[in-house]
Amino acid sequence: MQYTAVIQKSKNWYIGWVEEVPGVNSQGKTLKEVKENLKEALAMILEENRAIVAKERPKGRVLRHRFAIAV
Repeated sequence: MQYTAVIQKSKNWYIGWVEEVPGVNSQGKTLKEVKENLKEALAMILEENRAIVAKERPKGRVLRHRFAIAV
């Protein structure tokens, strides 16, 4: 999967967020650090979203299908 990181320099820090996933944001002293932090934050958000959906999923058999989209 590919996501878009938006990164902005703010004084001595870089701040960044992922456009496609609300709540994925981070900061770092270097560009490399903020990119690594964003990857970690994205992984955590996706993992948590999967856990939430698993708890709320209807009982019984469900079909799960992975797919990709181009926008």
